[in-house]
Amino acid sequence: MDFATNPPNRSKKIRIPSVLGAVLDLNNCLDLTDKKWIDLVKESYKSFRESTVLFGKEMPTNKNPPGDPYSMDRVIRELDCAVIENIHKITGDTESFDSIRGIFIEGKALYDGAGFFEKTNIQICIRNPNCIKGFFHPRQKVIWP
Repeated sequence: MDFATNPPNRSKKIRIPSVLGAVLDLNNCLDLTDKKWIDLVKESYKSFRESTVLFGKEMPTNKNPPGDPYSMDRVIRELDCAVIENIHKITGDTESFDSIRGIFIEGKALYDGAGFFEKTNIQICIRNPNCIKGFFHPRQKVIWP
């Protein structure tokens, strides 16, 4: 809900935000919390950079939204997206990822010297629609006990 009410690109405010829950099976997941896959992303970047230079193209960059040019977060992740897409080109049919999961550390530190940040979040990209087992409207909070 926070993302919907405070989008990174301030010009794209969502008029009527809401939350939808989902039951997911990540199946073959490019899990960016796992060293094995982090190493693959690193190799994909090298490969992508080499081919971009070879073909005389300009490397994409991660950017800040127009309304927040001084942010450290660079939430418009054009470079990261291109590197992930390159993984799919490199692996082809040998490693078809159904989903991708990553942690994004964003926002200000919660306190001086903190390792926790205001907008840290986990994002999941579902590539294979069969990973979506169901969806629902989250239930309202109940008084317990």
